[in-house]
Amino acid sequence: MPIQRQELENYIGQLLAVARFKDYAPNGLQVEGNSEVAHIATAVTASAAAIDAAIACGADTLLVHHGYFWKGEDPTITRTKKLRIGKLLAHDLNLLAYHLPLDAHPELGNNAQLAKKLGLRVTGQFGEQDLGLLGELPVPMSLETLSQHIGLQLQRPALALGDPRKPIHKVAWCTGGAQSYFREASNLDIDCFITGEASEFVTHLAQESGVAYIAAGHHATERFGVQALGEHLATEWALQVTHLELDNPV
Repeated sequence: MPIQRQELENYIGQLLAVARFKDYAPNGLQVEGNSEVAHIATAVTASAAAIDAAIACGADTLLVHHGYFWKGEDPTITRTKKLRIGKLLAHDLNLLAYHLPLDAHPELGNNAQLAKKLGLRVTGQFGEQDLGLLGELPVPMSLETLSQHIGLQLQRPALALGDPRKPIHKVAWCTGGAQSYFREASNLDIDCFITGEASEFVTHLAQESGVAYIAAGHHATERFGVQALGEHLATEWALQVTHLELDNPV
């Protein structure tokens, strides 16, 4: 049975504690479409391909982690942004996006879901707005073995920086593009930091700090939060939810 879009947005906003976050883009409704919601399509990013897939499956709402209107970006509705927003408006398709709140939720969030996927035990938080998580492997393993395990679970090779024989037990992680968190994480009592991307400086910091670094893919590490949120909404509101798995090598 359809529900009102505003009711759904209010529910997600409270569930993810949106109001407590300082973010780089608006969380919640970004492009207004149909006032009723019956079929949600979920995806990591509101790309043109995701919009086309949502339209093709008959969804009235697209729910994503990466939406639009990022801080510092060109505000004009031109080129690719015009194409994307034009498709949404032409098909009366709502766009709901949740960035940091969806990273941080203790059960449905990207970090919590990555821990579940990799079998990590959460022991604490760190970083700005407590976005990063601390934890342990159930059984210590070498950096090489951990990297292979992550690659197998996420279905893409992971980049590991550090001595491949280094024993890994205590870890910190933050999904997506959280390489800037490595500076803080390297001062904590951990053996390895896991995120999605790597920048040039992390090679040197891994060598000099003795803390290993694994970059497992921005898209790959952030596939699970929006999917978990969609499954939660399907159960809570008896809505039809379709997850769109659109590959991205980055």
